[in-house]
Amino acid sequence: MLALVLAPAIFAALGAAQVSVPVHFPPAGSAGGKVIIIGFVGGFVSQDDAKHPEVQFAAYLRYRYPLIEAVVFGNHHGRKALHEVARMLDSDGDGVLTLNEKRESIIIIYGHSWGAAETVTFARALGQMGIPVALTIQIDTIAKPGSKGAIIPANVASAINFYQARGPLHGLPEIAAADPKQTTILGNILMTYEDHPINCANYRWYVRVFNRPHHEIENDFRVWDRAASLIDSNLAETTLRVQTSSPSGSPMFGYLRRGFQAQIVASDQRAVGSEQ
Repeated sequence: MLALVLAPAIFAALGAAQVSVPVHFPPAGSAGGKVIIIGFVGGFVSQDDAKHPEVQFAAYLRYRYPLIEAVVFGNHHGRKALHEVARMLDSDGDGVLTLNEKRESIIIIYGHSWGAAETVTFARALGQMGIPVALTIQIDTIAKPGSKGAIIPANVASAINFYQARGPLHGLPEIAAADPKQTTILGNILMTYEDHPINCANYRWYVRVFNRPHHEIENDFRVWDRAASLIDSNLAETTLRVQTSSPSGSPMFGYLRRGFQAQIVASDQRAVGSEQ
């Protein structure tokens, strides 16, 4: 029922040109009705592929904040994500989003590569529905057809962009606000790895050889620590949270990563052996 009622508005939002939508932003740190955090993986990665930090980060957030919603989608599943957010916002389950249901929740979006471009497209679609976004986090944005990710729509309160400038795929160096009075750009942060190599053993050998910097930034705990800190600052002190360290020191985040790295290394070794 909810999908049938909301589908026309959602699909129109995806195809509509950007317009200025007056929205109300919950004050930073205020207690909203719900906290919804949406992540988008890059490329053609599956949304439940736990060797990718975007998926691990969502698991970390669900552990740290037991009452929030943290869900990951493929970057080509924007419509599915919109339906899911609409369902979560519809607190009374009547199939209609009221102004209070749209405005009283805190929504945060993050993504890597094509997922970072989808982060902006998704925020814009929410804006077309009159839904504010507290924060967007882009990691090495790679434009894709219909989704460049450079202009942050006016329904976003704050946005940050991490990028690196080496390799065949390198991120968008600058994001800007469509309306600087509504949106604060927290920074366009260049990350470099010439003297700070990052372990990318959770990727196949050919990815590590030909496109390493694009995945070093994805695996860089400095990025995820900053993302976690920004999310902390956007949530109310009353938000239930479990005492845990940042992602770089979290046994949970580290365990997921090390476990899958070991599997990938073993797989690579078997593949090389079979080729010889």
